[in-house]
Amino acid sequence: MSSQAGLKCEDVQLPVEASGRLVDVGDTELYVVEAGPEDGELVVLLHGFPECWYAWADYFRPLTEDGYRVVAPDQRGYNLSDQPSGVGSYSIDDLTGDVVGLVDALGREKAHVVGHDWGAAVAWWTSLHHADHVHSLTVMNLPHPSVFTRHLLRDPAQQLRSWYMLFFQVPKLPELIAPVGDWAILERTIQSSSLPGTFSPTDIEHYRSAWSVPGAYRSMVNWYRAVVRERPQPRATTVEVPTLVVWGAKDQFLRPKMARESLSYCSNGHLRTFEGATHWVHHEEPVAVARALIEHIDDTWWTPNNTPDEAGHRPI
Repeated sequence: MSSQAGLKCEDVQLPVEASGRLVDVGDTELYVVEAGPEDGELVVLLHGFPECWYAWADYFRPLTEDGYRVVAPDQRGYNLSDQPSGVGSYSIDDLTGDVVGLVDALGREKAHVVGHDWGAAVAWWTSLHHADHVHSLTVMNLPHPSVFTRHLLRDPAQQLRSWYMLFFQVPKLPELIAPVGDWAILERTIQSSSLPGTFSPTDIEHYRSAWSVPGAYRSMVNWYRAVVRERPQPRATTVEVPTLVVWGAKDQFLRPKMARESLSYCSNGHLRTFEGATHWVHHEEPVAVARALIEHIDDTWWTPNNTPDEAGHRPI
C-alpha cells in the first residue's frame, strides 16, 4: 500500500502557482485547488471516477494564462473532501448542491462548469437545475442524463458496457477487492481503457494516494449505489446555457452515438469529437481539449462591454 494517504496540492509539481484548502459548501467541506487571478472569471473543474482534483493538472496553466480563476475540487467523498455517511448522502441533488455551494462560498454568482465522467453528470445536473449559477457548460464523455437513461433501459450494447454499475451495488465487496495488490484493479482499468502512455507511473502513484484515504473508495462507490437506488429524473430536460460536448470516440464505456443525441437537449450546444481518443480524452488530448474549452468559455463570456485588458482580464 502507498505510505501516504491523500493527495494535496503541495504534493504535486504543477506548472502554475496554486494552493489547496478546505471550503465549507453547506453541509460538507470540499478540498479545492485554486489557481489564477482572484478577479478572473470562475471556472470549476469537476473530475470523474476514479480520479480527484489532479485530473485537471494539465488545465491550470492554459486557463489561468487566459485570465480565469480555476478551482478544481475533490468531489464529495473523494480524496481529502468530507465523506458523509450513508448511500443517501451521495444523491445527484446533493452532489449538485456542493457545486452551487462552492460557487456561493467563493463569493461568485456564476461559474463556467466543466466536468468529465461523473463530474460531467454533476455538471449536466447543475446546468439543468441551477442555471442561475452557470455561465457555460462543458461536458466530456458523459451524455445528457435523459439520453443516458434511455440507453441504459433500451440499448443492450450500452447495458453491456455499463455492467460495472451493477457490480458496485454489491455490499462491501467492491471496497474489499479494490485495494488488493496496491489498487491493481483500478490501475489496470484506467490503463487498459486509455491509450498507451496516457497515465504515467507518477500519475498512478498520485491516484493511489487519493484512493488510499480511509473510507474514500467506499464513498466513491456510493455514488453508483445512490444513482441506481434513486433513479433520478431531471426536473428540466433542456440545457439553456451554452454547452460544449467533448467526446473521445474510442470510449469503451459509453457509445459515441449518445454524444450527438445529447445536443438535441441543448438550446445552444456544440460537439467536438476526437476520433482517436478514448474515455480519457482530457488526458490524451490536453492541448486540443484545453483550446476547445477556452474558445468555448471565451465566446460565452465575451461581449463588447467586457473586452479583456492588457493582462487578459475581463471585468466581472
